[in-house]
Amino acid sequence: MEYNFRAIEERWQQYWRDEQVYRVTEDPSRPPYYVLDMFPYPSGAGLHVGHPLGYIASDIFARYKRLRGFNVLHPMGYDAFGLPAEQYAIQTGQHPEVTTEENIRRYREQLERIGFSFDWSREIRTSDPEYYKWTQWVFIRLFHSYYNNETAKAAPISELIAHLEKQGTAGLNVAESQELTFSAEEWRSWGAKKQAEVLMNYRLAYLGETMVNWCAALGTVLANDEVSDGVSVRGGHPVEQKKMLQWCLRVSAYAGRLIESLETLEWSDSLKESQRNWIGKSEGAEVRFPLLDESGKEREGALTVFTTRADTIFGVTFMVLAPESDYVAEVTTPEQAQAVEEYLAATRRRTERDRMADKRVSGVFSGSYAKNPLTGEVIPVWISDYVLAGYGTGAVMAVPAHDNRDFAFARHFALPIVQVVVPEGEEASDPADWSESKDSKAGVLINSGFLTGLSVQEAIAKMKEHVRESGLGRVRTNYRLRDAIFSRQRYWGEPFPIYYDQDGMPQTISDDQLPLCLPEVDKFLPTADGQPPLGRAENWHTAEGFPYELSTMPGFAGSSAYYLRYMDPHNSEALVAPAKNAYWRQVDLYVGGAEHATGHLIYSRFWNKFLFDLGLIVEDEPFRKLVNQGMIQGRSNFVYRIKDTNTFVSLGLKDQYDTTPIHVDVNIVYNDQLDLDAFKAWRPEYATADFILEDGKYICGWAVEKMSKSMFNVVNPDMIVERYGADTLRLYEMFLGPLEQSKPWDTNGIDGVHRFLRKFWGLFYSQEGTLRVSDTPATKEELKSLHKLIKKVSADVEQFSFNTSVAAFMICVNELQGLKTSSREVLQPLVVLLAPFAPHVAEELWHALGQESSVVVAQWPEYNEAFLVEDSVKYPVSFNGKTRFTIEFPTAATPQEIQEAVLQAEEAQKWLEGKTPKKVIVVPGRIINIVL
Repeated sequence: MEYNFRAIEERWQQYWRDEQVYRVTEDPSRPPYYVLDMFPYPSGAGLHVGHPLGYIASDIFARYKRLRGFNVLHPMGYDAFGLPAEQYAIQTGQHPEVTTEENIRRYREQLERIGFSFDWSREIRTSDPEYYKWTQWVFIRLFHSYYNNETAKAAPISELIAHLEKQGTAGLNVAESQELTFSAEEWRSWGAKKQAEVLMNYRLAYLGETMVNWCAALGTVLANDEVSDGVSVRGGHPVEQKKMLQWCLRVSAYAGRLIESLETLEWSDSLKESQRNWIGKSEGAEVRFPLLDESGKEREGALTVFTTRADTIFGVTFMVLAPESDYVAEVTTPEQAQAVEEYLAATRRRTERDRMADKRVSGVFSGSYAKNPLTGEVIPVWISDYVLAGYGTGAVMAVPAHDNRDFAFARHFALPIVQVVVPEGEEASDPADWSESKDSKAGVLINSGFLTGLSVQEAIAKMKEHVRESGLGRVRTNYRLRDAIFSRQRYWGEPFPIYYDQDGMPQTISDDQLPLCLPEVDKFLPTADGQPPLGRAENWHTAEGFPYELSTMPGFAGSSAYYLRYMDPHNSEALVAPAKNAYWRQVDLYVGGAEHATGHLIYSRFWNKFLFDLGLIVEDEPFRKLVNQGMIQGRSNFVYRIKDTNTFVSLGLKDQYDTTPIHVDVNIVYNDQLDLDAFKAWRPEYATADFILEDGKYICGWAVEKMSKSMFNVVNPDMIVERYGADTLRLYEMFLGPLEQSKPWDTNGIDGVHRFLRKFWGLFYSQEGTLRVSDTPATKEELKSLHKLIKKVSADVEQFSFNTSVAAFMICVNELQGLKTSSREVLQPLVVLLAPFAPHVAEELWHALGQESSVVVAQWPEYNEAFLVEDSVKYPVSFNGKTRFTIEFPTAATPQEIQEAVLQAEEAQKWLEGKTPKKVIVVPGRIINIVL
């Protein structure tokens, strides 16, 4: 019987739908296991072959766990809010909901064709009001909470208010935007509006002025990954840095916990390190540098800097401010105002990422001076884009002798450089002769007053003590992690559950008014006066007439707790019922791209910890184990057009002509051979194309590039499924290489995987279509081959080494084919082993073997070491080091027994020629060497 993959795959996909094979409920009698993929944004282009890589890997693991007896939750949904659908709506007038629905339908069709074991009854869409009701619900609780540093957890804002009413800020140790000091009497004397403004300083969801990437053409704030080289990724519109009043989440409050609990997670070391670096914990001191007036005397005000190296203050020769720092307005003199403003305007056109990557030196003098608090030296205050406002205080003390960027800045603007640390193994030298700064991690202090002669570690400790005792500042721990900007001036996003009262202060709507649904608007553009698109909505206000918030939430809002909603997706009374959360607990395996290390994964962990603090969930971390899949790159193909003609020459002949390489659609190229008719039909200008062939074929060139529509190297998985079948696609994507590595898509190798499946099919069916399986007991060799495979695949799946599993299947099938295996004892467990990788053909053969239930609920074969124990060994027999023949002996045979038997063997007589051997060397289990 022929392997008719189209009929097989259609039949069993329908069976799985009809029988709801993948539907799961809580079952206390079985251990739970939660497998989750990072859910996709449903773009109009649909899936390409790179997208399913992680889904296939997680699906193999989910199926494997089911076969191991686990109750597996494996859901799928859509991150459905996003800028692309909104931009399409602006261009066409089609509502984003319509576009998103069409795209989701397309994605669902593609995903189902690949045979994933998703429980579709749990599907979620972040744009569904019944879903984003719970995003709004969590936001309300963030708004009504603050972070208590003493208890290291979130607490109700009512508790903070009670403290302020009794003690003011005395004894207060909380996360805050800025340090405030006021008494209980002052607090009680303020009106409701003033109190509400002060509470914004502490709320976990708050309105605050922050620096954003503002795109005027799109009318919205953009995330860093939506900006490149000063323009928006979508549309290429100019983007500038701008201070705006935005909703923010106080993610920074959780920075310490986010670092500490990384140690409890089964994540790669590189991913953990990415998060540690992003959170950026630093132990150091805040130090005040007094500002000076025109006469050189101290005036009101000071620049406060955070430094991890207070021991190097004696080497500070100038100060540098971030262009966005509030200090800039305070220190800029009238004489320097124009130069400063010109510099700030240029900086606004660059994102922080651009500034961090650019090593060019630029800056402007503010006109003001400060005093080095230890040396008393007068030092100039500069402004430069290499300093970022979000880290520390936005002001740095420059120690050019021991920092590369400070050194480059000092050299560029001819500022003094003073060495204060002599590195180990060196002597003090003149900085004028240096080409770069000196390392200061270890060494001895010089030119440093009371620190001179101390080692770096001794000086750091002594300086911290001095800072505390002298009142120069305070010792503290600082984090680079910033609060998350949580509002976007767009239409297509979650509305905030916020209205503004008579004082213009934000208030939350009540829970019984959720969800607050997106209103209809006439256009998806900002209003004429620059308000966000929701400003166009009619009656966008409460029943009392108070206006609702006009911004919407960002893309990461809906993805921050979606893993919890999958546990209980149809619950209208709670985000997740306590009993269901207690059963599933957390995601056991999370699979997705490493590009989310410092975005989504930080926000989800923050969101989860907050809900944990409120006692709403049982686990402090959302994702126990995380696996990052690599990227499948495109394998582009090229045709070569002879210049000034419409004639195309094949790859092997192109050097004989003056040609131009042109990208060609890889979907009309097979094994690098161009389909000439398809090429002529591809574009009108090629309809009259002529070809110079080699051996009757047109062979294309190729290169590995990013998979992109502009390079015509996007491979649609539908085409692979149609031509080879979903099981072939699944196996091939795993066979391409290690899961976590990037690798090029190469259709040339897919035929071999398809042949393997046909060969596998051939173990069960004869060419005439007769089922070959018998109840004949398996031979020793067959059982050895099977159990070798069970051992290998079981270990590989646990390690996500799917590529080597596929190779092992191929070896085993070749062995069994050579043994002419037909034994059910071998073939039935073989079907179960392949089921996670190629579920359609496995289901077909499982039922052909007479099974009534699905192979999905079969039992994973157990590996038996006894079948791999060899009872005999084949020895190569060498004469004077040259192998002449092989001979088999029982494993238990002694070297003496082997020596005696081999010398009597008929094959040995030919090479002995009647001679007596000088020596016979027997290495047990390996070789026999006869020395003549």
